Amino acid sequence: MDEVEQSRVEAMTAKVQPVRTGAGDGGEDRNAPSPPTDGLPGGDLGMATAEYAVATLAAVGFAGLLFAVLRSGEVQELLLELVRRALSTV
Repeated sequence: MDEVEQSRVEAMTAKVQPVRTGAGDGGEDRNAPSPPTDGLPGGDLGMATAEYAVATLAAVGFAGLLFAVLRSGEVQELLLELVRRALSTV
């Protein structure tokens, strides 16, 4: 690992000590560290979640289409013939 990568890892894993607001008020952290943004503007912070959601929906749609194609009579007949040929050559 080179020096730049090492310093970046150290910066990302540095422990920040939270400042407690005091007794009786829930003890929330006033100065809790924010998640690293990797240089992204503040508005793009949740984009990875949205991208995963779109990719998941696309995968489900493709799986549904594949299921519909494989359930069709012509494709089932083709696959059955392919299996028969493979088993007859053994």
